[in-house]
Amino acid sequence: MEAATGALRLARRRPDMWLPAGVAAIAVATVAYGWTTRANGVRLGAGLAPLLAGWEPVVRASALPAVALLAAGMVAAPHVRSDRLSAWQFGVAALGLGLALRLALGLARGGIDGLYAVYELGENEAANEYLPALSAFEFGTRFFLDTFAEVGPSLPVHAIGHPPGLLVTMHLLGVDGAPGLAALTIGAGALSIPLAYLLARALLDERRARTATLLYVFAPSAVLYGATSADALYVTLALAAAVPLALAARRPAAAATAAGASAFALASFFSYANLAIGAWAGLLAWQRAGWGRATRIAVACGLAVLAFYAVLHATTGYDPIGVLDATESVYREGIASRRRYEFWVFGSPTAFLMALGVPIAWYMLRSAGAGDHAARALLAVIAVAAVLGFTKGETERIYLFLVPIACVTAAATVPERRLQALIGALAVQTLATELLLYTVW
Repeated sequence: MEAATGALRLARRRPDMWLPAGVAAIAVATVAYGWTTRANGVRLGAGLAPLLAGWEPVVRASALPAVALLAAGMVAAPHVRSDRLSAWQFGVAALGLGLALRLALGLARGGIDGLYAVYELGENEAANEYLPALSAFEFGTRFFLDTFAEVGPSLPVHAIGHPPGLLVTMHLLGVDGAPGLAALTIGAGALSIPLAYLLARALLDERRARTATLLYVFAPSAVLYGATSADALYVTLALAAAVPLALAARRPAAAATAAGASAFALASFFSYANLAIGAWAGLLAWQRAGWGRATRIAVACGLAVLAFYAVLHATTGYDPIGVLDATESVYREGIASRRRYEFWVFGSPTAFLMALGVPIAWYMLRSAGAGDHAARALLAVIAVAAVLGFTKGETERIYLFLVPIACVTAAATVPERRLQALIGALAVQTLATELLLYTVW
């Protein structure tokens, strides 16, 4: 509580500090309530609510590469961001560093098996993941899509909890084992790093765009879930839509709007959460250019989604409304329905901000307090999702697609002289989270 009180005193001296200070106070109170309540035997639906984790320290020799790489990355960060590197050289360097960090942290706790254990049949969580659902393709892809609404409730919770885009991709690529699925999600997820750089360049100047990219490379949730969760792949799809939509929000561009809307429709076939990208882009456009441009983006995204699912229904029989009903029925009967709304309306955004990385969260909120349009649009999306109860818990993973946007908005107010220290703090938080806490992913 002392940290929250100090933050409030700072806010009175600095007008742009009022939002991060206020949110910090609420977050501290939320964490304190969650941990105190759990200590008194009350179940809130997560181990260390609001975090979906459990206290389980594990320190092994397999963590040494992660320690070395985090330290080397912190030292190298200013050089990687240097103007001496061209844009494509920086993009390649950031991609290489980010992928290496994800792999190293994925190995840190459980060795090579840690990269795909969550998908390995026989493991606890694997029964809820995607591989067991592949048996539904026995009669082909068209039959699977045609009957997905009917067979969905019998599939693992993650399979019916998302649209079938990933399952169809796995089937078409012949991915039928845990190592193959891990390779797909890790590889595709790492491509979000250069896309995050492109998003940052669409909204910031070059130096701040590089700062944003490095923040994303070291963001704890991106590093830790980027090698162990299918949501990493969904981030890449979300950014493929966010980049052109951000360009369209900045200036009238029919081509960017069309490209963003098309990518948005495809991204929605993999994750319902990715629909929030359209809302974020619309809010960004509204702040920058008014209702006219926001309406054009909203209409384009809406028409693209309608056209995509109309064609899918006409060619395969896929019933998007029926699938939504099936998904809702599964969640109504699942653990989310037993999580208390009054706690998770604060707990969900708190968990996201903590997993994002405390320094990133602070500067993202500071940017919003200072009037940054992208930051304010992001906060609005998070607030609406929390109030409407779209997610009650697990936002460390579910909101992963919002992490690069948060890093871009944070970079708007990060002082250049503090970048190395911030990356060091993120590295410490990442390593501590991986080695001290047990998470399913």
